[in-house]
Amino acid sequence: MRNARNAIANTLLELARQDISIFAICADSRDLVTLNQFADELSNQFVECGVAEQNAVGIGAGLANAGLKPFVCGPASFFSIRAAEQIKVDMAYSHMNVKVIGVSGGVSSGALGFTHHATHDVAFLRSIQNMTVILPADYAQTAAIIKLLVEHNGPVYVRVGHSDVVDIYKDGTAFEIGKAVWLKHGDDVSVIACGDMVARAIEAAELLEADGIKASVLDMHTLKPIDEAAVLKAASAGAVVTVEEHVVSGGLGSAAAEILCGNNSVKLRILGLPVEPLYNGEAADILSHYGLTAEGIANAAKEIII
Repeated sequence: MRNARNAIANTLLELARQDISIFAICADSRDLVTLNQFADELSNQFVECGVAEQNAVGIGAGLANAGLKPFVCGPASFFSIRAAEQIKVDMAYSHMNVKVIGVSGGVSSGALGFTHHATHDVAFLRSIQNMTVILPADYAQTAAIIKLLVEHNGPVYVRVGHSDVVDIYKDGTAFEIGKAVWLKHGDDVSVIACGDMVARAIEAAELLEADGIKASVLDMHTLKPIDEAAVLKAASAGAVVTVEEHVVSGGLGSAAAEILCGNNSVKLRILGLPVEPLYNGEAADILSHYGLTAEGIANAAKEIII
């Protein structure tokens, strides 16, 4: 198990040593994103804004306008809501080459409560023109995505969690923005997951296999642009379960429903968080409370194929 936050910091430092156009911008979040070494070693390529996420995005847009490659890093909850207008106007509408890296996504800030939860970010950012939205599943995928984004021109939002996650991919695995990854193949039900939920989806498929149910698992790391062909292929099983660490409105499940709405032969179950004040506690307890576990995913799959 490794931490995706470290993948961001390690990869950015490695690349920025060779490319002086790469900048890291923080909003009093270098500890959270583990960018202390970057700030110490490459101080001329680091900007500390303090607790000012709106300013951080604006500065990022200014640097991008000068031909530089800014990565604005900090809590996903604050960048996706507090800096929403700057992301919409300064980045997306202006088509600035800014990458916002949100950490502690979903409910991974746990007992800090709903003010620190990023559970509506995908819904908002999917609705903004020109935005690319990516939720990597593990350390290796996060590192690979950061490398791709250095060469990718345009506004992007990347969200990772806070804690260590299970290694799903080998280091150096190649990915393509907008192209989902098939991790398991089965004919009975398809499970489409993103971010930290991918590991739980794989475990759920293993539980289902023990019961004689063959499940496909699809890592939908890019939610915008979403891989429509992969969603339609997943629907060939006749039953689809989506799982995300996000409210059930506007996220992965909604994106899948938009694609599948004309296919009456497909049963769809959206697993996520309710649109209401959430149960409070540690992240694992919150996810368990709402059934976002391997067992919860497996049970949902069993129910939908009956």
